[in-house]
Amino acid sequence: MFNIKEVLEKNGHTVVPFSIKNQNNLSSEYEKYFIKPVSKAEAVYFSEYNKSNIITAFRSFLRMFYSFEAKRKLNQLIRVVKPDIIYVLHYQNKISASIFDAAKKSKIPVVHRISDFGLICSNALFYRPIQKDICERCLNGSRMNAVVNKCVHDSRVYSFIKAASLKFQQTLKIREKIQFFVVPSLFTIEKLKIYGLPASKVAHIPTFFNFQSISEAPEISYEPFALYIGRIEPEKGLRTMVKAFEGTGFNLKIIGFSASGFDDELKNYLKNKNENIEFLGRKSFNEIQDYLRKCAFTIVPSEWYDNFPNTILESYAFRKCVIATNIGSLKEMILNGETGLLFKIKDYGDLREKITYLFNNSDECRRLGSNAFARLSTEYSEKEHYTKLMKIFSSVIEAYHTRNISLQPT
Repeated sequence: MFNIKEVLEKNGHTVVPFSIKNQNNLSSEYEKYFIKPVSKAEAVYFSEYNKSNIITAFRSFLRMFYSFEAKRKLNQLIRVVKPDIIYVLHYQNKISASIFDAAKKSKIPVVHRISDFGLICSNALFYRPIQKDICERCLNGSRMNAVVNKCVHDSRVYSFIKAASLKFQQTLKIREKIQFFVVPSLFTIEKLKIYGLPASKVAHIPTFFNFQSISEAPEISYEPFALYIGRIEPEKGLRTMVKAFEGTGFNLKIIGFSASGFDDELKNYLKNKNENIEFLGRKSFNEIQDYLRKCAFTIVPSEWYDNFPNTILESYAFRKCVIATNIGSLKEMILNGETGLLFKIKDYGDLREKITYLFNNSDECRRLGSNAFARLSTEYSEKEHYTKLMKIFSSVIEAYHTRNISLQPT
């Protein structure tokens, strides 16, 4: 959000945020229009909610379906700022689909950027947490598959509520109230087409890397350690990654956080093992940069359809190649043998081979990293992203108002 806001403002556009009140927010002159948090003011993740609080529970469930507060506040904001277009980055669970009714009432066109599978899947991952496997049952079948498999917080109750909310959004015809969809991954677009989104309303615009986010000109080195950056959860493939490093003597540093305590599970697994694996905890991007400058390569061992993870672009920015699973959008982002290496999902032996190869071939690390940087500078550039996005915004605004004029009574 902050990256695209910066790019649009740099090119002369006014960007007005609409979000949720949180004590960690950057200050905004529009924050009086933001909606109340679901739980306490600093809570972000569901695991941080006080679920025993009746008001919190009610508000949490309501936001999955419809928030009259969000609709009212957005209507107020629209009347004040009179926007040309609304660009939605995320609304599920926290803001609700009511914002699309607010936009329709005020005759403002909407473009929605889709970063996960939340329109289709109750946990937005296409992943069964208990069985720990990729699952597309709700894409081609009943949403009740989520209830059977307890896909949301290992609970049939939560799963039913979420599945019902998606069905409710379908009843509200939310898809018809969105004029266009922007999707960073071609793989995700194919899934959305199967779901029923018309190809004429979907465009592929990959995420860009904001080079302004780098604190200073990086001094790149290739020290003997690999780096993982991201959430520490089972679907991210950390079990496979840890097993791949076992007994090799190679160094691995893990940066990230867990909302479920899965990091403690991994630490306990490694407790009596003499492995060179270090958990560094959660860090800001400024702190992460130092590790990206120095690592030999990074690893993205995801075991779900990770939808265009930023950590790959960040690795490329520091001329580091990436080893990743050969599934989903990862196959688009990483050109095997050119900008990194791909390994078979859940195959720690295959991953170990790739790790060993790169540690033993530093020149190859550098070559792949240089190729990665070159690709970032062209295909994932800020200029390319802005040009494509503005083309869509302009065409959507023109088409929307032309249609509305034609529908006016004569």
